Amino acid sequence: MTRARRYCALILLAGATLLACSTTQEPSTPAPASTPAASATDTPGADGLVIEMTIAGGSVTPVNARLDASVGQPIRLVVDSDTEEELHVHATPEHTFAVVPGAGQRFEFTVEVPGRVEIELHGSHRTVATVDVRP
Repeated sequence: MTRARRYCALILLAGATLLACSTTQEPSTPAPASTPAASATDTPGADGLVIEMTIAGGSVTPVNARLDASVGQPIRLVVDSDTEEELHVHATPEHTFAVVPGAGQRFEFTVEVPGRVEIELHGSHRTVATVDVRP
């Protein structure tokens, strides 16, 4: 083989290798999406913001969640708890809710002044979420 043919063969081989490495294939099954332990859904309109909370065995979920809402938007807390607890919303106006053992407890409030609103469990001394309320 002449030097020119070897050079051409080497270039073709390098090009084919580069092409093979640059193509992507989709996996046969999609990778599972990560799911948080607790969910918060921000739905526009009348549905508002829904924060699902679990208090069980001394653990609280979520803890220190960061969420967004608008002034006047309904914020709903859905709580499953195995103990009594006091849920406090540091907002204007402030709100306090008594949590009892049970599933599916629902509490709703609105915030009338923009700013950072903390939702806390007083007995557990835990911040469940901080909601940035915008005008």
